[in-house]
Amino acid sequence: MPSSTKPTTTPLWKRMLFRRLKFLAWLVALLVIVLGGSYLFAPQWLLQANFKREAMAAHLDTHSVQAGDTRWSYYEGGDGPTIVMLHGFAANKEVWLETAKLLTPHFHLIIPDLPGWGESSRVADASYNIDAQAARLDGFVQTLRLQRFVLVGHSMGGAIAGVYAAEHPEHVAELALVDAFGLQATPNALAREVLAGKDPFVFDDRAGFARATALAFEKPPVVPGRLIDVLVKRNQQDHAFIEHTLNELKQPSQYLAVQNRLGQLSMPVLGLWCHDDKIIDISALDSLRNGLTAASAISASTINGCNHMPMLERPEQTAQILTGFALSH
Repeated sequence: MPSSTKPTTTPLWKRMLFRRLKFLAWLVALLVIVLGGSYLFAPQWLLQANFKREAMAAHLDTHSVQAGDTRWSYYEGGDGPTIVMLHGFAANKEVWLETAKLLTPHFHLIIPDLPGWGESSRVADASYNIDAQAARLDGFVQTLRLQRFVLVGHSMGGAIAGVYAAEHPEHVAELALVDAFGLQATPNALAREVLAGKDPFVFDDRAGFARATALAFEKPPVVPGRLIDVLVKRNQQDHAFIEHTLNELKQPSQYLAVQNRLGQLSMPVLGLWCHDDKIIDISALDSLRNGLTAASAISASTINGCNHMPMLERPEQTAQILTGFALSH
């Protein structure tokens, strides 16, 4: 007698749903394994992936170009008037990504890694002081054939921007200095520590990273431990360069590089500061305003709730202030 099979009573749609859920469960498990493995064994991949994600969200593409002695790596994207944005000491172009996301709908942005930093090249034993970097910036501008643009510089990048604007006013339509180095300021605890020969910008472990970020942030960002390890390793590799460059910047011609050129700045100038900056004292903003004898317009803004990194701690306010300034002249 032929055997009979019991017909299934499960509806087709339920069987299809179960298969899809099973596939999704396997996919999630695979992602957990891949991401977990990357976090443990290749955290640098996760860090780079996050930067790429942020750059895509800001509609920025990565480019590189040879200009002078430097292979420049830079972001570019957006539509409208051109803004060139310079990062600060021991930083890179990625610090601008949160703010850039709010600017690219209105502006064409160019955000480089300054020579010697980030993914831009470095020449052994060369000088990377403010004057040398301003000269390199001119080569970058000439190579990209930029005409007139808004120049924004943060911290050390602010000093480079100020010197460049004084020496090449034909290219700089407006200048924005954000918590900028190179101005006369009341010496704070950090300045006294640096002048005494200490270097708070180098570190060898997670505790050192925590101390460095506490100097720059009102509320240090929460960074997963293995990603901190990547940043520690990068800092260790750059120790000699950081120390050499910091020693260059301790010279009066460097820490007063913008102060000594304020009378040459003829374009509209914005000074933007975090009110409680522990690295560049806010008294530098008064020095800036008082020294701008030839500027066609002077603007000053302060932001509360941040320390030295307004583009990361207060990106919305930073973008709003920069937008208002760039569009008002």
